[in-house]
Amino acid sequence: MLTVLLRHARPPSPFAGRLALQSLLFALGEGTFMTGSAVFFTQIVGLTAAQVGLGLTCAGAAAFLAAVPMGKLVDRFGPKKMWAVSATGQAAMFAFWPFITDFKGYVAMAVGMEVIGALGGAAHGAYTIDALPPDERVKSRAYMYSALNVGFTLGSLMGGIALAFHSNDMLHALPWFTAVVFLVNAVAISRLPRASHDDRTPEERKVKIPGPGPLRNPGWLLTEFFGGVFWTNQVLLNIVIPLWLVEETDAPRVLLAFLFGTNTVMCIFLPMAAARGVHDVGTALKAVRVSSTFFVVSCLITLATHDTVGWATIALVWLGHVTVTGAELYLSAASWSFEAELMDPRQRGAYQGASELSGTLGRVWAPALYTFLAMNWGATGWLVIAGIIVVATIGVHPSTRMAQRFLERHVPADVLADARASAPAAEEGLAVGPPSLIDGEEPLPDATGGLVH
Repeated sequence: MLTVLLRHARPPSPFAGRLALQSLLFALGEGTFMTGSAVFFTQIVGLTAAQVGLGLTCAGAAAFLAAVPMGKLVDRFGPKKMWAVSATGQAAMFAFWPFITDFKGYVAMAVGMEVIGALGGAAHGAYTIDALPPDERVKSRAYMYSALNVGFTLGSLMGGIALAFHSNDMLHALPWFTAVVFLVNAVAISRLPRASHDDRTPEERKVKIPGPGPLRNPGWLLTEFFGGVFWTNQVLLNIVIPLWLVEETDAPRVLLAFLFGTNTVMCIFLPMAAARGVHDVGTALKAVRVSSTFFVVSCLITLATHDTVGWATIALVWLGHVTVTGAELYLSAASWSFEAELMDPRQRGAYQGASELSGTLGRVWAPALYTFLAMNWGATGWLVIAGIIVVATIGVHPSTRMAQRFLERHVPADVLADARASAPAAEEGLAVGPPSLIDGEEPLPDATGGLVH
């Protein structure tokens, strides 16, 4: 058992370990503030619960509208630079939170945070795909996902400790702690090697990137829309199953803590296992089918708990939560492969932005609909929820083929080869593409000692 844990604790490569550190730092800062944010906004800023919700809605809408423009900035100025700019900007804004005292200031800050976060999200995604060697992308992203969950766990612990003191001074310190963590993260990001798309000259930045943008790629937009539908497993995980447990079963409410604890442990130790063997569109689609099977099984198990009692209910609710976590893990692996293989390598920032746009449309409706279906239609509602996922699973197969054909028509073959994680050379652990120097002096090593293009 110890050997297995140590193997999962070891990064696929030193560079993947550095990226995992950024994931951990981000989640540590974000998780610390999120844990105490509700109390901070109501007790320190002086907002009502309704005002907090309205501000978050405004911020979410701003992030939705800013997704594609922020992605284009990433393509123009380079993913590493924009990632560092975003982390620095977020650090500055967190440091300013304790000085906000009214609703208008809160909304302005929340909107600004989400827009800067949209820039960071697009830059982070573009950088990791750009800089990681093709045969290491999925397993490295899985390792980073584990680190992200470790960071959120530690952040929740830090936030919980601050709340335990029942002190306004401690609440004031929460955003400042997060600001320091984000600033450290920004410095660490600035010390990472540059990816190939960070090396554009000022003259090259003035030239429009060739080829149609992601909003003209219907296959990509549909694939990411279906991805959003698949990610409604988080609605099941965090909203619908907990509500079902409380309202429709005889399970004790304390079971909720055990359920979320199980999810956290699985998401720390199992992402790399779920990602094993996922390296191209075909294997990613297989992972989607496995994920959807877990999702449907979770619906069937959970609906059965309406008529069970005692320990049977407890066991089945727990198993339903485990299976929906399985859906999350396999979907993550598939998503990373789709990102690596179905984006135009020249426009990864814009594609990241379009992904957020389309993915949001695929999942934004789910909290209201899933809750209504489960709580009002009972077993029939759960079957409808499962049916939605089955339809999306069927639909994602032709959409990925459409996206592949679009790239083959509009992207030169030599450029497209960089996005193919399944190239035979990559499968054999050989360097893919011509070597290039990062930062002009130090090559970025892959897991096998080759050079990353």
